[in-house]
Amino acid sequence: MSTSIPESSYTGPVQAVVLDWAGTAVDYGCMGPADVFVKVFAAFDVTVTTAEARQFMGLEKKEHIRSMCKLPEIAGQWQEKYGQLPDNRDVAKLYEKTEPMMVAAIVDHAEPITGLLPFVDAMRTRGIKIGSCTGYTAPMMEVLVPEAARMGYRPDCSVCSSDVPAGRPLPWMCYQNAIQLQIYPFAAMIKIGDTVSDIQEGRNAGMWTVGLTQSGNELGLPEDQVAALPEEELNRRLAAIEARYVNAGAHYVVKGIWDCLNVVDDIARRLENGEHP
Repeated sequence: MSTSIPESSYTGPVQAVVLDWAGTAVDYGCMGPADVFVKVFAAFDVTVTTAEARQFMGLEKKEHIRSMCKLPEIAGQWQEKYGQLPDNRDVAKLYEKTEPMMVAAIVDHAEPITGLLPFVDAMRTRGIKIGSCTGYTAPMMEVLVPEAARMGYRPDCSVCSSDVPAGRPLPWMCYQNAIQLQIYPFAAMIKIGDTVSDIQEGRNAGMWTVGLTQSGNELGLPEDQVAALPEEELNRRLAAIEARYVNAGAHYVVKGIWDCLNVVDDIARRLENGEHP
């Protein structure tokens, strides 16, 4: 005879936020990774656009390369150059060049995004823990974590794609954050990121999800270029990004981490009322 445990609705506080790194917490515009992918393929005499490089941002880096290799334009160039479509050995060769280039680029793209440090301070004041996850691998994070700390950003834990069986959109990095931070239930956690795969990861983990439209990969512009865009053009682009996030299941969509404090407070209110993600 089996017994069931009655479900009880969690009405406690927000206990943790889990932030992506590039484009969410540091590196406004997510400029470092995109440039590296363009240069890596160029080293193999294959031309890729920045848009093609950005298309799979948020995934674990080897999976990102594999996905790029399946794009018809890139696969066609590879076949023309090497007489075959790119296979797993080619992905491995591309990744072998990617990792050291990414490590070198990260040093120049570790500056906290405007509004990050005040947001972190506000979370500390509320007793909310700061988790983090990324498509970067351990050697990349060995460079980024101390560099970001030097500039004032020190999350309570950092999980990268090489720490878990698979990266986004699977939820393992979010779960590892929950384990390290000792947080339960997952409804008490908020995943914040700047890619569709961030949203999918958070939803798959059973967490609240927040998509950032302006500071990250989807818009893909540094802060000065964003400021230079005509307002109508910027709003048009941000609306298209918002639609993609909503389609992926985002609970909230805002421009950047600087807009997230009100979101956290609203989620706290909804939890108190018994709502779940």
